[in-house]
Amino acid sequence: MSTTPRITTAGIIDTTQPLRRRMFKRAAIIGLLGGIAITAGVGAVAQNAGLVDWHHGSAMTAGDISAHIDKFLQHVYIEIDATPAQKAQLDPIVRQGVADLMPLHTQFHDFHAQALVLLTQDTVDRAAIETMRAEHLRGADQASRRIAQLIGDVADVLTPAQRKALAARIAEHQR
Repeated sequence: MSTTPRITTAGIIDTTQPLRRRMFKRAAIIGLLGGIAITAGVGAVAQNAGLVDWHHGSAMTAGDISAHIDKFLQHVYIEIDATPAQKAQLDPIVRQGVADLMPLHTQFHDFHAQALVLLTQDTVDRAAIETMRAEHLRGADQASRRIAQLIGDVADVLTPAQRKALAARIAEHQR
């Protein structure tokens, strides 16, 4: 394996760590940060869409979620001036996207709880930490793929002007 010199925090040149291992570590850190970002994104989507009753700390019922999606979509339809045909296309796309992402949202909450359990153990179980990390990355990848699919599906239905209006509305809401 090839190694390249690197300077440690103590200012010492270290050539013992193989380039492949350093690249793997960087990829793992980037993946973990990406997973955390996706977790935050899914949480924000769920909160912004009102899929979790944050005031009372409990999950909404299926009926509550459906009613909230109706209300959310009505606002979006007005903002982007959606046609009846677009509404008919977007409704099942968004509902299926929410249905697909909600279990992933729950998995991300479980990940955080599991991480805290592992952190508080008397001994460090690195194998369990690695298993947890790998599962988290699989879930993050699955969520990322589903979100990308949802974005593409919605974008296919909207005109360029509507996409810009929707993006502006989302940006405004995020501020």
